Amino acid sequence: MKVIIIDDERKARNLLHVLIAENCPKITEIFEAEDLLSGVALIKKEQPQIVFLDIEMPQHSGLEIASFIEKDNFNFEIIFTTAYSEYAIKAFQLSAIDYLLKPVRATQIQEAVEKALKHIGKSQINSKLEELKKSLASSNFNKIGLPFSDGFKFVDFNEIILLEADGMYTKITTVNDSEILVSKPLKHFVSLLENIKTFYKPHRSYLINLKYIKEYIKKDGGYIIMDNNETVSISKDKKEEFLAIVQNIG
Repeated sequence: MKVIIIDDERKARNLLHVLIAENCPKITEIFEAEDLLSGVALIKKEQPQIVFLDIEMPQHSGLEIASFIEKDNFNFEIIFTTAYSEYAIKAFQLSAIDYLLKPVRATQIQEAVEKALKHIGKSQINSKLEELKKSLASSNFNKIGLPFSDGFKFVDFNEIILLEADGMYTKITTVNDSEILVSKPLKHFVSLLENIKTFYKPHRSYLINLKYIKEYIKKDGGYIIMDNNETVSISKDKKEEFLAIVQNIG
């Protein structure tokens, strides 16, 4: 298996090269490039399975890679390496793009490579890059990338009715009545959507979009009915907080 490292800093390339060689036995060949354009040429020549790509480079940012490679030739996975802030990391997570935060550690590389190998050929990297660029250009994130069996689906926050825990999976229901089963636990989405004010966690098994509440029923301990007629439980310790929130929804 081949990988290419694209980074303008020699020390960063050397460190990544050593860590990959020592921790990823499935990788047999490692190539390096010092800028995006020479990296693109190397990608076209060597046809790697994974590209480790720095974002902040002179002349061309790593985010511009889609401008130089045709959509049909995106048959590799990208793992960005970045020293970006926490704000930008949220954009990566929402866009379902993997990243390594500098300084890179061995355990991060092992996990990122294993994840990349599972998604090769079905990750829709072009769509993910577009969403990432939009997110980084704006403080108003409005979509989230959801991995499912055939690839990735990008869903507007406003189209999500509720998210329900299903073991280590999460069932996500949207306004067009579609259900998406995602191989991430609910707590992953609770963390990702914590700054989106319309989402609320009334119960350990649910995260709901307050925009789609249809009724609150007092009997049987109290529960919520959403616009799609699905019922959602409310934890005893959340009841007062929930009622205070919904009374202020205008």
